[in-house]
Amino acid sequence: MKFLLILLIVLVVVWWWRTGRSDSSNQDEARKPAQAPTPEAEKPQAMVACRQCGLHVPRAEAVSGDLGLYCCAEHQRRAES
Repeated sequence: MKFLLILLIVLVVVWWWRTGRSDSSNQDEARKPAQAPTPEAEKPQAMVACRQCGLHVPRAEAVSGDLGLYCCAEHQRRAES
């Protein structure tokens, strides 16, 4: 019973300490000037699957080859050689 009481006290102290820290970090963020989001972050990007391994990558990061799109140049080389 004594151990349960000690455990409860420790948990309450940890919870109280973490809640106090999160409040102070929110105050720090409130002091910073707000930054406008970048246009790339606002609109979703199309995802394409790698022809070699099936990994989905953003269309802008895909490597284009003769037979399709790949996640990296190594997979393009393997598939097209």
